[in-house]
Amino acid sequence: MADFLGLFGDDKSQNNDNSSTQGTDTTPNTQNSQTDGKLELHKEELDITKNSVNAGEVVLSKEIVEEHKTFDVPVMHEEVVITRTPVNNQSSNATISGDESIHIPVSQEQVDVNKYTVTTEEISASKRQVSETQQIEETLKREEAKVDTTGSVNIVSDGSGFSDINS
Repeated sequence: MADFLGLFGDDKSQNNDNSSTQGTDTTPNTQNSQTDGKLELHKEELDITKNSVNAGEVVLSKEIVEEHKTFDVPVMHEEVVITRTPVNNQSSNATISGDESIHIPVSQEQVDVNKYTVTTEEISASKRQVSETQQIEETLKREEAKVDTTGSVNIVSDGSGFSDINS
C-alpha cells in the first residue's frame, strides 16, 4: 500500500489485491493529473435469520400394567360343635332304631369378586412457546484506510483519524 492507490508513488504492483477492483479509481484523471482519488472502505455485517426446524415429537399414549394385589376379607362360617355327655346308664323306653337323625343347617360367607373400571385421571398435552437468548460469536472484517508516505510529504487531515504508518 506504499503508493496509496497510485496517487503517491510509482509502484503499482503492490496494489494487486481485491481492493483495486472494488470501485476504486486508480487511473489518472487527465484534468487533475493524479491530484485526487477515491477509496471505498468496506466492512462485514451479519444477516441473522431464524428458521423453524423439527426438534422431535411427543407421543401421548397409554399402556396396560398388571399388578397383583392381595386383600384380606373377613368372612364368617358356622361350625358344628358336637358335645357328648355321659348319662349314667338311666333306663329308657325308647326302642333302638337307626332311622332317627337330626339335620343342622350350616352356613358360611362366600367372597364374590367383581371388577369394574373407574377413571383415575385425565392426561392432556399442549405446546407453549418459550423465549430464550442464544449467544453467537462471529469474526467480522472491515477495511480501514492507512496512508503511507515516502519522502517529505505533508498530509493535511480533516480529523477523520488516518494514521501515517511512518510516524
